[in-house]
Amino acid sequence: MRRSEPEGVKVEGVASEIVVRVSESSFLRTGEGASRVTPVELFYDLVYVFAVTQLSVVLVHHPSGDGALQAAVLLAMVWQVWVYTTWAINYLDPARNSVRAMLLVLMLGSLVLAAELPDAFHDRGVVVAAVYVSMQLGRCLFVIWALRGEQLQRTFWRILPWSSATGTLVLVGAATHGHAREALWALSVCIDLIAAGQGFFVPGLGRSQTADWTISGAHFAERCQAFVLIALGESIVVIGSRLYGFGSSPDSAQLAAFSCAFAANVALWWIYFDRSAEDSAAKIEESRDPGRLARDAFHWVHPAIVAGVIVGAAADEKLLDDPHAHGVMTTAWLLLGGAALYLAGHALFKAIVWRRISWQRVAGVVVLLMLLTLAPHVSSLVIAFCALAVVVAVAVADRLQLGAR
Repeated sequence: MRRSEPEGVKVEGVASEIVVRVSESSFLRTGEGASRVTPVELFYDLVYVFAVTQLSVVLVHHPSGDGALQAAVLLAMVWQVWVYTTWAINYLDPARNSVRAMLLVLMLGSLVLAAELPDAFHDRGVVVAAVYVSMQLGRCLFVIWALRGEQLQRTFWRILPWSSATGTLVLVGAATHGHAREALWALSVCIDLIAAGQGFFVPGLGRSQTADWTISGAHFAERCQAFVLIALGESIVVIGSRLYGFGSSPDSAQLAAFSCAFAANVALWWIYFDRSAEDSAAKIEESRDPGRLARDAFHWVHPAIVAGVIVGAAADEKLLDDPHAHGVMTTAWLLLGGAALYLAGHALFKAIVWRRISWQRVAGVVVLLMLLTLAPHVSSLVIAFCALAVVVAVAVADRLQLGAR
């Protein structure tokens, strides 16, 4: 006769089978390495290298207040697509074929969106609006489907009506022209941000608490850091392509401009990645409310840091085109404004994460803005070296402060 297994073993076996079945049916990231950034996420990011390039093109071709406003609105929209996808993939398992398919479809949509950005406020507005709204709503619907049976699904049910409302504004904006389109598209992004601040309140469904957004803080921080690297990579591409354009015998001013632009990007990288990036990832991972920190410090503030890099890339292109130019205020605004925006964004980021003011960054912003008074009297190359000196001084001050601890 076959000996029956002890009753306890049977129960344990059944329980294990149930756990396995639940795990197989869940779309959530689970287990060891759940916070790891996967190859499909990095592949998806490649499209945004092109998107950042296109945003830089907008600034280079329209170095005016109106051009800056349009580039800012478009960056906000691109960021909303990317960061909401980052929220989604923070929860969902990219090993699932359906999740990968979602990412690849969004990648295709992002590629089309990026291609149309330079003419978004001209004859390609309808395409930009249609693709943007389709991605925002489509992703939300997919996540609702994937999270069926999960408590987290209620958050995305609340997001859906807000995305529908802001999407309507974007589509209406595409039917208008000029500043009306800029205003409606900017309003749609502002409403999205306000909705997130209010927990996506919907009558009958209530509001979400940030504590309900059970993210992997380290994963979210690493993803946003990757976008900063994408933007810095665009600057490196600009610098390298311009060096090639100098030909076999560049003059001393061209070589000086190339060296200055490269050094400035190294300094920007140093300020963010020397310690802040790694330390902020640890901080959000240890936080009792990582959802709030992810929203405030990363979702809301990082676009300013990225914008500073994009403005700097446009500045590098202008500088390398004509380093001898004298008193060109548009180039000066790009050179000094890009660095100032980057430092201001990073100062705000540090204030939110560590709850203290980085006075060296505040001082750097003030000095950069003061240097605008010098711009009409000197060449673009001199302004570029002045901006470099300020950014390097901030990086050195960080090191000295770290050494004093």
